[in-house]
Amino acid sequence: MKITNSSLLLILVITAVAFLAGCAEFQTDNTKSLLSAAGFQVRTPETAKQKAVYASVPNNRIERAKVNGKVFYVYKDEKAGVAYIGREREHQRYKQLCAQKHLAAKPEETMTRSAATNSYKYWGVGATLF
Repeated sequence: MKITNSSLLLILVITAVAFLAGCAEFQTDNTKSLLSAAGFQVRTPETAKQKAVYASVPNNRIERAKVNGKVFYVYKDEKAGVAYIGREREHQRYKQLCAQKHLAAKPEETMTRSAATNSYKYWGVGATLF
C-alpha cells in the first residue's frame, strides 16, 4: 500500500484535531470538577429571563456579573444545559484549587531541580543536568 504525501498530511491533521479535541474535553471536565469542589452550585435555567441570561453568557468560560450590588461568577456548560454559579468566596476557593492542581501536576520537575541544586557539589563545576 502506497501512502502519498497528501494522504499522510491528511492523516496527521485528523490525528492532531482528534488529540486537541480530547485535550479540550479533559480541560472542560477538569474545570467543572474544580468548580464543584469549590462550592459552585449547578443550576438549570428555568424561567424565560434565566434562559435569556444563560443564552447571553459565553460557553466554557468563567464570567463575573454584578446583580443588585452582589458579585456572582458564572460558568456556562452549554453541552449539559447548566450553569455553575458561585460568589466571591467560591471563586477564591476555585483559584486556590487550580493553583494546587497546577503545583501537584509538576512534582517530579520540582524534586529533580531541588535534588540537582542540593547535589551540585558532587557533580563538580561545569556539570549541567538541565
